[in-house]
Amino acid sequence: MGLLLVVEGAFMLLSSAVAAVYGEYDLPYFLWSALICISIGLVLFVTNRNAEKNIGKREGYIIVSMVWIVFSFFGLLPFYLSGAIPSFTDAFFETMSGFTTTGSSILNDIEALPHGILFWRSIIQWLGGMGIIVFSLAILPLLGVGGMQLFVAEVPGPVAEKLSPRIADTAKRLWGIYVFFTAVETLMLWAGGMSFFDAICHSFTTMATGGYSTKQASVAYYDSAYIQYVIIFFMFVAGANFTLSYSALHGKVAKVFKDEEFQYYLGFVLVVSLLVAGVLFATGNVMGVEQAFRDALFQVVSVITTTGFATADYLVWFPTLSIIMFMLMFVGGSAGSTGGGIKVVRIVLLLKNAYFELKRLIHPNAVIPVRFNSKAVSPTVITNVLAFIVIYMLIVGVSMIIMSFMGYDLNTSIGAVATCIGNIGPGLGEVGPAANFAYIPDFGKWFLSFLMLIGRLEIFTVVLLFSPHFWKN
Repeated sequence: MGLLLVVEGAFMLLSSAVAAVYGEYDLPYFLWSALICISIGLVLFVTNRNAEKNIGKREGYIIVSMVWIVFSFFGLLPFYLSGAIPSFTDAFFETMSGFTTTGSSILNDIEALPHGILFWRSIIQWLGGMGIIVFSLAILPLLGVGGMQLFVAEVPGPVAEKLSPRIADTAKRLWGIYVFFTAVETLMLWAGGMSFFDAICHSFTTMATGGYSTKQASVAYYDSAYIQYVIIFFMFVAGANFTLSYSALHGKVAKVFKDEEFQYYLGFVLVVSLLVAGVLFATGNVMGVEQAFRDALFQVVSVITTTGFATADYLVWFPTLSIIMFMLMFVGGSAGSTGGGIKVVRIVLLLKNAYFELKRLIHPNAVIPVRFNSKAVSPTVITNVLAFIVIYMLIVGVSMIIMSFMGYDLNTSIGAVATCIGNIGPGLGEVGPAANFAYIPDFGKWFLSFLMLIGRLEIFTVVLLFSPHFWKN
């Protein structure tokens, strides 16, 4: 934890360099924040350098859960000390939303913030996207012992797929792909008319599927079809399994299209986008076929990948489309992506199992295994998927009731809960794409921050900590 705090402090120093370049008031606050982070990190490291480094499953889950909480408490310092976000609760909410790549915000005038703060706001999403622990495994060999436990505890999806027998090598390759796509998108957005600063900030938050923008109106500010299509492409890539991106970059494109989850992911995005575009055009919500397709594709990809960028307010569309966008909040991207949500693979396995269960009722003596990518899926994985979805929906239901006790209507309550646990950003009702979370009471912000955390860590990692069996020998 101490080493990771030093890393966080180093990224604060990078943000202070941005503040120095623009000569704005936030420079000393970044320096103080970095000093606090690095000092406490070094103290933790030095006083615990001789501790046992054997990391088991239990330690892995504890470390991964604690990292997000600790990083958020220290990460809020630049916001809070500079006065950019004067409320401690609001600063924590914004920071947790950043690190978990949720993208829900309490800010009402983003353009008024100094460049250093905007850069920090974007880079915390970028760090959280691929994962702080995966980052640490790539650059900190001292955490290489027991690394698989950390990798499994953090990487989204039913199965953590390795690109190399060594976890550190897998982490390096994942981060290499991540950095490469971020750099390419930055250059493409810059070429499309964005300033270099805006281009790199939007690339950070696109590849993290986070959705923080340097503009209050989000991507709609630029009113550029080119910029929107570039962001659509990279949102889609970020929502796909990064191991497939690795294969594609190494010339194995056929492997990508043979992957069953990718087929469902691509097909679902196209079918839903065409449906939404058709309704938009038929109801006269947009001007022209191309704009209908672009608005539909952007919003569908943004929500299903849990990025949360906006070019239009889907709450003012035809009511059926608002329901479709709400349902997309529960889908999420692919396993092994930076996206949140339930994940496409889980939903496919759930539907397949339900279908085969009907066949088993008709043929009770038949052995009918669920297959995925032409391989039989073990009953353990099916049980895990069913348990995950049941617990996920149970948490959503209970959380919605808690939000309603604060006086919010059904739309706002379920929208706030679904968007936070799914790490999406905009929700429904008073927290829709044209609004934000500024007026949620303090208790609600702390509660929603907790939902962001458990959503980012795939429910089980955090819920396990509340189990008495977890703490027994």
